[in-house]
Amino acid sequence: MIPAAFEYFSPASVDEALGLLREHDDAKVLAGGQSLMPALRLRLAAPEVIVDIGKIDELQGVRDDGDALVIGAMTPHSTVQSDPLVVEHARLISLATATVGDPQIRHRGTFGGSLAHADPAADLPAVAVALEASFVIAGAGGRRTVPAEEFFQGVFSTALGEDELLVEVRVPKYTGWGAHYEKFNRVAQAWSIVSVAAAVRLDGDSIAEARVGLGNMGPTPVRATAVEAALVGQPATADAVREAAARAADGTSPGSDLNGDADYRRHLATVLTRRAVLAAAGTA
Repeated sequence: MIPAAFEYFSPASVDEALGLLREHDDAKVLAGGQSLMPALRLRLAAPEVIVDIGKIDELQGVRDDGDALVIGAMTPHSTVQSDPLVVEHARLISLATATVGDPQIRHRGTFGGSLAHADPAADLPAVAVALEASFVIAGAGGRRTVPAEEFFQGVFSTALGEDELLVEVRVPKYTGWGAHYEKFNRVAQAWSIVSVAAAVRLDGDSIAEARVGLGNMGPTPVRATAVEAALVGQPATADAVREAAARAADGTSPGSDLNGDADYRRHLATVLTRRAVLAAAGTA
């Protein structure tokens, strides 16, 4: 299909983009466009104005900021995946990003665009929650920082206001941590039925700290805190990890659809969490 007619703007700065969003009530932000363009073509979205933020240099790139990495919202997936800082200090992001769509999508799609889209089946939201990332949002009143667990508010719903812009994501450094991203889908490049993002810090043969995030186990990504607590102090063995992973579905609210019912997703969460944690610990 052909999209409905719209007015197009390509601002060169964050302030200019914010001004356009304030000026036009029915405006959509165009980042990489991998989610918005199909919606426009199917007329699932028909905004009067498109604000293309692809030319704003401030929103690009990865930088070191002491105890955290800062990833610009418009940084392409392919850049994030291969960036040396990300590989060294937040390897879980690199591993998860490598599974996003296909090479074309990873070159056009953006880190911040995927997160702001807030699809429960997307790869990056669960990673952001697991790693305790924070989102820097610009608006008329300046900039504010929102923790990942508060940013995602529902299916395709975030803490972003209609006249606000996600400018960067701050991720604490997890230097030396093991990491693994596991997801289950029926065909290659399809949305995950369930996904698990796991990061583990070992102290000898025992697990000293763990971070586990679940995707598509509810309307928002879920931090598997029961699993994390059960892992701490335990040996990184198959039996110990299996016992902790049995609590993966605690506190989740998975839905049922053509890909599987809620019980099936709870089972998948348990299995995938065990695999992800063992792989992150290097004992798979």
